[in-house]
Amino acid sequence: MTQAARSPGPALESLALQRARMRLLGSLDAASHFGSLLEHLPGISFFVKDHKLRLLFANRHFIESVGRRQPNEVLGHDDFSLFPPRLAENFRRDDLEVLRGNGPKLNIVELFFNAQGIPDWFVTNKLPLHSKRGAVIGVMGTTQALGQAMKDLHASQSVQRALDHIRRHFRQHLRVADLADAIGISARQLHRKFMEAFGCSPQTFITKLRVQAACEALQHADAQISAVATSLGFCDQSALTLHFHRHMGITPLHYQRRFRLRQQA
Repeated sequence: MTQAARSPGPALESLALQRARMRLLGSLDAASHFGSLLEHLPGISFFVKDHKLRLLFANRHFIESVGRRQPNEVLGHDDFSLFPPRLAENFRRDDLEVLRGNGPKLNIVELFFNAQGIPDWFVTNKLPLHSKRGAVIGVMGTTQALGQAMKDLHASQSVQRALDHIRRHFRQHLRVADLADAIGISARQLHRKFMEAFGCSPQTFITKLRVQAACEALQHADAQISAVATSLGFCDQSALTLHFHRHMGITPLHYQRRFRLRQQA
């Protein structure tokens, strides 16, 4: 028998690797599960949800990031029990896309507002959990502060400066050309860098930020849609409605009514 005949081919190597992996996973003690490693990833929240989008696993960083102390305060709950309605709705929409077999959702930029109304961003990655038969049975993912994620990815300083500028001025009439001038690069360079970092243009990023800020503002009982529009840099209520429907799938008025109905339930 020749040396070539004795050497396993690629298919055999792949099958042997798969069997070795299954033997390892099947023999693991629960205390040695990979989940224990996830408790020690600095600044990263890890979570697992079932097909009903209930949390079945969350590491310590996730639990503390939602203001809880013990796993039993989080596990078994869904996002609407843990997050503001706007965020929960966004999370649910992305989760359902993954559950429907549309593949992973990577580098999702989510917006949070602090008590002073200042925005901060987090980057989320979501992947499907598959059964042994290949069916999607849940969602797993990670969340990390955008600033830290960009440092880990060695993102350019110009993108970080652009984010700082957007954070301070997104409520004003902010043009991409002015943003590029403020950080000292061309509009074309800025567009390329945002596409590389976020998969969208600077203008789309700013618009999404304003729409998410509108979601926050519309939750106040006395909020007027026209006033919210002008306070967030939209030229009028029609412009807000157009972009809001494009990004959220419903109009601002529908969103406002749905939020109030949920509050009354």
